[in-house]
Amino acid sequence: MTLRKGENVPLPTAVLRVEFSRRAGADIPRADVCALLVADGAARGPDDLVHAAAPAHPSGAVRYEGGDATAAQGTATDTLSVDLTSVEPAVTVVLIVARAEGGTFGRIPGLRLRVGNGGVEAALFDCEGATAETAYVLGEYYRRGGGWKFRAVGQGYDTGLAGLGAAYGLRPDQLPDRIPESAPGNRTLAAPAPASVAPSAPAPAPAPVVPPAPAPVRLSKVTLTKDAPAVSLTKQGGTTGALRVNLSWQVDTSRTGSSYRKGGGVDLDLCALFELSDGSKGVVQALGDAFGSFHQPPFILLDGDDRTGATATGENLTVNLDHTAHFRRILIFVTIYEGARSFAGLHATVTLQPQHGAPVDFVLDECTVQSNVCALALVTRDGSDLVVRREARYLVPRRGVSPQRTVDYAYGWGLNWTPGRK
Repeated sequence: MTLRKGENVPLPTAVLRVEFSRRAGADIPRADVCALLVADGAARGPDDLVHAAAPAHPSGAVRYEGGDATAAQGTATDTLSVDLTSVEPAVTVVLIVARAEGGTFGRIPGLRLRVGNGGVEAALFDCEGATAETAYVLGEYYRRGGGWKFRAVGQGYDTGLAGLGAAYGLRPDQLPDRIPESAPGNRTLAAPAPASVAPSAPAPAPAPVVPPAPAPVRLSKVTLTKDAPAVSLTKQGGTTGALRVNLSWQVDTSRTGSSYRKGGGVDLDLCALFELSDGSKGVVQALGDAFGSFHQPPFILLDGDDRTGATATGENLTVNLDHTAHFRRILIFVTIYEGARSFAGLHATVTLQPQHGAPVDFVLDECTVQSNVCALALVTRDGSDLVVRREARYLVPRRGVSPQRTVDYAYGWGLNWTPGRK
C-alpha cells in the first residue's frame, strides 16, 4: 500500500523487512538507516538505538541487516528487520530513522521506504519534501488496539542524530559517530577525501545540542497546584530545544463502575490548540491525522497515539522551543476517544520536560462531572517569556457538540470544526 505523509496502515504481527533506498553517487551525501525503540516517550539507553555499528537490539526484535550499493545504477539500500512479536511490552513505538553525512536529505534524491515480508508489500512511502534535515524520521511502528500499525512520518532534524537523541533522552556520547565507510552508497563515493577528512563539517551540527552538559545544574522539579498554578519556563531554563509534554494515566478499577469498557483499555487523545504570532490557528491531534510538525509551523508534533491504560506510558506532544517567538498561546487538552464515558476514576499526571531546564508536572483532580474532555495546561508568551499555567479543567460538552469544539468555545479559539477519524 502506498502511503502519503501522515497516513497509516495496520500491520500483521510478524517479522517485517524495512528497506530504505535512495540515489547514490559521488556528489550525493551518504546516508544509512537506524531504528529507535521508544518506551514511555523516550529511549531507555543507547541499546535502544539500532544502527550499523550496533546491529542488534538486546531483545532481538530489531536488527540492522546491512545493505548494498549498485554503482552502475546509482542506487543504495539499507535493510532492517523488525520482529513485532519480540518487541518488549514496554516499547510502544519503533522509529525508522535515516541519517545523512556530508550534506542534507534535501540533496539526496529518491528517498523511499518499503515495509514488507517476502513478496508482500505492507507499506511504501516515497519521502518528498526533505530540505535541511540530516536526521530524518521516515516512519514509525506503533501499537494500536492490541496490534501494530505503521505510519509514514517524513519529518526530521537539521541537527542530525544529536537532535533526535536529545528529543528522546539520549546524550551525544551515546550516539554513533559516523556512517561506516562500508555502508551502502559509500563505495560509490571514491573521490570525497574531504568528506572523510571533514569531521569538522558534521561535528558543528551536534554542537548546539550538546548542552545536556548543564544537566547537573538543573533546577529541581516544579509541581503546579491550585495555589501555585503557573511557572515561567524561561526562568526555569527551558528556553531552547524540545519541550516534551507527557500525559500518563491509570484507571482506578475499584471505582470505575460502568463508566469504563470492560476488558479493554482507555484510549485518551492528547491534543493542542495553537495560535501563532502571525494569527494562524489550528489543532494538533490524532483525529484527521493532524499530527503537526516540529520544524515547520505549528512547531508542535504529536509523537504518538494509541497509548492505553494497559501500558500507562501515556501520550506525548513535543514543542519546538527554538521557535518561541512564533507562539502566541498553546492550549494542551485531552479527550476520551474510547473506553470510557468520563474521567471519573482515572488518575492522570501531566509532565512538561524541557530539553534544558527543570521538569514541570501536576496531577488532575478527581473528576466529579460527566466530562470526556479536559483542558490541561495553557502556555502563553509574554515577550520572550513562556509561561505554563495549570488548567486541569473538566468540561462537559453540550448535546451534539464535540469535545474539541467544547474546548474551542471555552477558550475562544474560533475554529471551524468538521468530523474526523483516526
